[in-house]
Amino acid sequence: MNLAIVLVIAAVLALATILSVAVSRNLQTSRRSASLGGAIRPIDIEAFRNLIDHAEDSYLRRRLPPAQFRVVRRERLRAMAAYVHVAGSNAAVLVRVGEAALASGDPQVAGAARQLVNDALLLRRNTTVALARIYLALAWPNSGFAAVRVIERYEQLSGAAMLLGRLQNPVVPVRLSALN
Repeated sequence: MNLAIVLVIAAVLALATILSVAVSRNLQTSRRSASLGGAIRPIDIEAFRNLIDHAEDSYLRRRLPPAQFRVVRRERLRAMAAYVHVAGSNAAVLVRVGEAALASGDPQVAGAARQLVNDALLLRRNTTVALARIYLALAWPNSGFAAVRVIERYEQLSGAAMLLGRLQNPVVPVRLSALN
């Protein structure tokens, strides 16, 4: 009989611990989602476009000696990797923002949040592939790269984030790209 009482008391304490942890995490998540907008780092889209421009690479290839072109190309690839990394980080933040907004009772907000999460997850996958290709191109600077899809997806994600932001709070602007 004493063993049964001890087991019941232990089960009640375990349940209370689990519930307190769940409630505290839920409160932390809601606080974090309010500050997630500040975690987004804007990207200068025009500078990023310049880095991935094939015509710019061709121009540099024609104008620079081969050794100097490889040095410049590697620097451009490192800068491109930095932009792609920031785009991937922004996508991760927007996944969390979208997941927090999915709980909304408004069907328009929930639909926009679902689209944002889908776009952000797709961009995360694309940034991973693009980073792998960029790092390979660092080893072989004369090879091509594929960051063009990243910038297209980033612009699509920016539109989805702006839509969700307007639906949730029309007064506060949402920007994923730097002002020109």
